[in-house]
Amino acid sequence: MIELESTIEGLTIKAKELEALLEPIGYSLGGNWDYDHGYYDYKLSEEDGYTFLRVPFKAIEGEVGSVSAIFQLGTPYLLHHVYQAENDESQISGFIPAAADGLINQFQKPVNKDAEVDSKYRMVAKNLLQELEHTLRP
Repeated sequence: MIELESTIEGLTIKAKELEALLEPIGYSLGGNWDYDHGYYDYKLSEEDGYTFLRVPFKAIEGEVGSVSAIFQLGTPYLLHHVYQAENDESQISGFIPAAADGLINQFQKPVNKDAEVDSKYRMVAKNLLQELEHTLRP
């Protein structure tokens, strides 16, 4: 993970407005949100895992998913996840075969959820961050 300094850190904005501004420029609400916080992700690559420019936020009024929520943005960062290439053949506590486990737990654990970010994405992320700052603070 590489934190990126940005003028958007600390910005408060209505959830609906943030969504309307970010989705057209390629960001999506990450699936790992909770009612009090979440992330907008820009996928940079699927090479050897996934590389994202991630914009964290916390709900300071309302909840994530609420039309009236207000978010405060955190420090953006680059993140690289490396996932398993093959099926996990292990069993849960030795009782459930891996094939049946897939019906219960659809997601594999990453091999490395905080892998090193390839340097070629740093400049791309800086350019995207400038676009993001211009979009949110014209």
